[in-house]
Amino acid sequence: MKDETKIIREVMAQAERYMLPDTAQTFDVEPPPDATSAGLRDFYAYMPGHQYIYVPTRDLWPASSVDGRIQPWPMCGDKAMRPSAWLDQNRPVEQMVWDPSEPLLICDRIMQEAGYVRHPGASVFNLFRPAELPAGNASAAGPWIEHVRKVYPEDADHIFNYLAFKLQHPGVKINHALVLGGGMGIGKDTLLEPIKIGVGPWNWREVSPTQMLGRFNGWIKSVMLRISEARDLGDVDRFAFYDHSKTFLAAPPDVIRVDEKNLREHDVVNVAGVVITTNHKTDGLYLPADDRRHYVAWSDATREEFEPQYWNTIYGWYAAGGTGHVVAYLRAMDLTGFDAKAPPTKTSAFWAMVQAGEAPESGELRDVIDALNTPMALTLNMLIDKAGYLVLHGLADELKDRKGRRAIPHKLERVGYVPVRNPDADDGLFKVAGKRQAVYAKTRMLLSEQVKAARQVS
Repeated sequence: MKDETKIIREVMAQAERYMLPDTAQTFDVEPPPDATSAGLRDFYAYMPGHQYIYVPTRDLWPASSVDGRIQPWPMCGDKAMRPSAWLDQNRPVEQMVWDPSEPLLICDRIMQEAGYVRHPGASVFNLFRPAELPAGNASAAGPWIEHVRKVYPEDADHIFNYLAFKLQHPGVKINHALVLGGGMGIGKDTLLEPIKIGVGPWNWREVSPTQMLGRFNGWIKSVMLRISEARDLGDVDRFAFYDHSKTFLAAPPDVIRVDEKNLREHDVVNVAGVVITTNHKTDGLYLPADDRRHYVAWSDATREEFEPQYWNTIYGWYAAGGTGHVVAYLRAMDLTGFDAKAPPTKTSAFWAMVQAGEAPESGELRDVIDALNTPMALTLNMLIDKAGYLVLHGLADELKDRKGRRAIPHKLERVGYVPVRNPDADDGLFKVAGKRQAVYAKTRMLLSEQVKAARQVS
């Protein structure tokens, strides 16, 4: 019994020597002076994957790498204990999340689809790393302020508020995206350069529309997300991009499941501030008239308005401390009048983009629907027959084309009709005139009303 008691005391003493400052303990024995060495304080044991989180980089290490890197091994009695085994016993975490509003170690809670729930004894590791803020003087940010006002004179105040909010509240969602449009070479990227430092370069992500539609969505793990060069992806993909982006432009959802290469899926809070940049107004984003998720700023500036020396001057100013001045200015801004959850103003540029996205055939479709007396529900065959009767053969042929059938729901959505699923049929189709067909009902009806109208189509 004495031997067992002695061993227990030695193990407890060894554990106390390796506790982290965030557990209100300090090291009695400092790590080796070699700055390249890793110690127990640098790792947590991620139990679901039996891997080890390296705190400085948030990378996952296998047990063999941890055991090979940490020297000397902790002792258990008179025997050396594998560092990975020590971490399993003393520094386990049950979950990984990414959340700018929480500390490194989230105790007594776990993340679920709707957010955190209390779970005594649980530990969750937070993958978020806060920004390392540069020194700066808010009153010296003049060159950047002048640049923003030069490029976007009518939208500068909203741009300032949007960017300042994300620097001041990285863990709070702004429920709309900031669209920065204009010609090439006018300084859209230059405007955003200090913001990368302000939120931390590792919390800034860039993605193309095509990448955004792919399987892996690690880019949502960001304080600021820039979607670059949003332009025409084809009629179907423009709708797909708009529909897909809804999840990331506003909350709810408050939590998003992230799938990254070589990493176990984990939860991320939906807080990314989304900035979309584009050089194209007429073939850029698809925006419906009732959209509430985009603030569109458009610049009429041209690259010829900027002398070559202009860019050398502003980037030289950034390098000489200007970036810190911009960050200090935005972090000190009074945001009393800015409501991050309210729908954004619909600017003249927004309406221009809505009008530009209106397909040429939409007018003809509306004419056909008017000729049908604007029914509560309709079928594709009804549209084809009436288009032929009105001698709109081009539209009729387009609606008949099987290759373009995927675009039909999007074309009809533009003119106020959406597909209705038959709840009594496995394939979701309704039987009309003896044939199984898709039925489209008016968008602004209740679902029960849509189904009722679809059943009455004959």
